[in-house]
Amino acid sequence: MPDILKIILNELPPEVIDSANFEGANIVVYTSDKNFFLEGEPRIREVVDKIKKRIELRASKELLMDAAKAKKFIGETIPSEAEIQNILFDEQRSIVVIEVKKPGVAIGRGGEVLKAIKEKTLWTPQAIRSPAIRSKITEAIRHTLFVKEDYRKKFLNSIGKKIYKEWSPEKREEWIRISFLGGARQVGRSCLFLQTPESKILLDCGIDIAASNSEKFPYLNVPEFDIKQLDAVIISHAHLDHSGLLPLLYKMGYRGPCYMTAPTRDITALLALDYIGVSYKKAVAPLYRIADIKTMVKHSIDLNYNEVTDITPDVRLTFYNAGHALGSAMVHLNIGNGLHNLLYTADFKYIKTRVLDMASFKFPRLETLIIESTYGGKANVLPPRREAEDIFIEAINKTIKRKGKALVPILGVGRAQEIMMVVDSANQEGKLPKVPIYVDGLVWDVTAIHTAYPEFLSTHLRNQIFQDKNPFSGDLFKRVGSPQERKEVIEGGPCIILATSGMLVGGASQEYFRELADDKHNSIIFVSYQGQGSLGRQVQEGLKEIKMSGENGEETVKVEMEVVVIDGMTGHAGRNELLNFVNNLSPSPRRIIVQHGEVSRALDLASTIYKLHKIETNVPRNLETLRLR
Repeated sequence: MPDILKIILNELPPEVIDSANFEGANIVVYTSDKNFFLEGEPRIREVVDKIKKRIELRASKELLMDAAKAKKFIGETIPSEAEIQNILFDEQRSIVVIEVKKPGVAIGRGGEVLKAIKEKTLWTPQAIRSPAIRSKITEAIRHTLFVKEDYRKKFLNSIGKKIYKEWSPEKREEWIRISFLGGARQVGRSCLFLQTPESKILLDCGIDIAASNSEKFPYLNVPEFDIKQLDAVIISHAHLDHSGLLPLLYKMGYRGPCYMTAPTRDITALLALDYIGVSYKKAVAPLYRIADIKTMVKHSIDLNYNEVTDITPDVRLTFYNAGHALGSAMVHLNIGNGLHNLLYTADFKYIKTRVLDMASFKFPRLETLIIESTYGGKANVLPPRREAEDIFIEAINKTIKRKGKALVPILGVGRAQEIMMVVDSANQEGKLPKVPIYVDGLVWDVTAIHTAYPEFLSTHLRNQIFQDKNPFSGDLFKRVGSPQERKEVIEGGPCIILATSGMLVGGASQEYFRELADDKHNSIIFVSYQGQGSLGRQVQEGLKEIKMSGENGEETVKVEMEVVVIDGMTGHAGRNELLNFVNNLSPSPRRIIVQHGEVSRALDLASTIYKLHKIETNVPRNLETLRLR
């Protein structure tokens, strides 16, 4: 595509236009003419119809009302019931971000309130929801992105220049290949490397927290991967096995964009900060610093579901709901202007849960599918969700009846909030005894982020939050915030404990396990996948004596507590869900690549899909490269 900015400027009256810049794939036109800013939208729409790209009109700096006066006017204009929490001015981009508890009230019917603010102050207003539970990480990220960030404007403009550069004739050869740098025939360290003549894109960049050091990280030292030539990174969701190494890329010098949903961005930053903290507690040098996480945030570009955007000259990205965790996304890539369409499911759930709607299964075009197989084996037929919930509640009741404590190790992202809603529902229905329900670890902070992005939650839960009936912010769950409070829980009476990490790999759950394991009155209830090599996997498989490091050196912990394993509450699609997804997928792909699963499970799933559909299937190994076209 030739110089798209010149085309736009030639279509608009030159006397009213100051400049045209890129904001990633979007284009922003700045004007110092007040009348054109307020009345020029029809002209902008005419240009949009011609070039088929998004264009936004904003006022130049000199037109903007003084920030202090604008803040006062905004406070007087937005109805008090909207409950303004913060106002952030991004002077470099002429945007004012208004954080409120009720964005709908702040926007007004037909956008009338924001329109009044725009007309009076000439700032471009954006109303966003503040978390119902305060989230320090979300506050910090929004401040980093919006306040006096000249770098951010320059960065987004540079991305747009790369996206819209004209293809050179010598690079018109058409080929697509994908390399598996992690996550092939295993669960952990997901990392895929997509290459075309124009683009080099990384899909996820995770850590296998349960593995030994030699198998913990993706193979980023392969000859074909050069971080200096990397054009973009796409993160499907925030779990560490998909996002945990992203800050390291920025420590290594990467300065390109990372695309993800807004909740994935916030939770990825939170988990990365926690990873640093855990490293220090283990007396291990962290892989990256807090400054690297901040750099990552500065280079993030968040997208909503079903929002289409160019990310390189020949690749167009769309996120679709994956139903796995808050903000989790299936990654659809349109490559070479329709030459080839790829869907990377990452982790997904193909049934509706209490917290999330089921994963999408209809796409505009599709040739290649890359699908997970965590529960893809023939033996991985999961029980119905309601049946699994009943087993879970029964296990807790049995524990409380014998005066024990029920420890539920949970992933802080996804499983924690799902279990909280199961417990909340059972409590309302009188199915649980009146005992304390403690939440420990990262769960509370991640749950706060859930309250900031209800549009990513299930329809039912979203409606509850919009009606001020937020089940996350009630008084049912008691937060444990210090070692002293944790000691009181351990020494106290019967209770339910929800604690991270889900695999007993560090975190509060490991501390509780150490103290509670030798008492047969207690129970440990596993509700999520336990990675190979993890402490949780060892306990799940029946190991009765476990060596653990403590304050007094290594000690032997005897496992006398009841061990309960409930597969039906996982956030991954079970075997039947995986097969139903492929059956219902529209359109049907020509090729299916199976990954993110233990070897036998991945091979089982691939074999069954081939027998049922006669579609070419592949189960690649790590370091293997497949040509898609």
